Amino acid sequence: MKKALIVLGIFIISSCILLVVFMASFAIYDTQPKDCTVVDTSIIEVREGSTYDIVFFNKHQDRFYINRGLELGLNLDSLRKKVLNKTVTLHLAKLPIGTSAHISQIEVDKEVLFTEFE
Repeated sequence: MKKALIVLGIFIISSCILLVVFMASFAIYDTQPKDCTVVDTSIIEVREGSTYDIVFFNKHQDRFYINRGLELGLNLDSLRKKVLNKTVTLHLAKLPIGTSAHISQIEVDKEVLFTEFE
């Protein structure tokens, strides 16, 4: 019985460690152009999301966001004037299982409106 509890404890601890490593692989930080998928899409709505995010919607109701964009000093009204009903180029951060909705850079008419690239 004691050996079974030890084995179970080791299994639980190793499972927790694997879960933490797996979740960390989904963190988005210090993205560069090579770490992104580039998408051109037409934006039909811009609004505030949770935690000061700025959320963009296209005609298919796909959602893309600038993480904490309002905290970074971006202005919703200004962005709306520049992107509504226009085609924008989004650089979306790649994840281990695909592309995220996290905007690393947004451009309209070759003007960069926001970038995380250095």
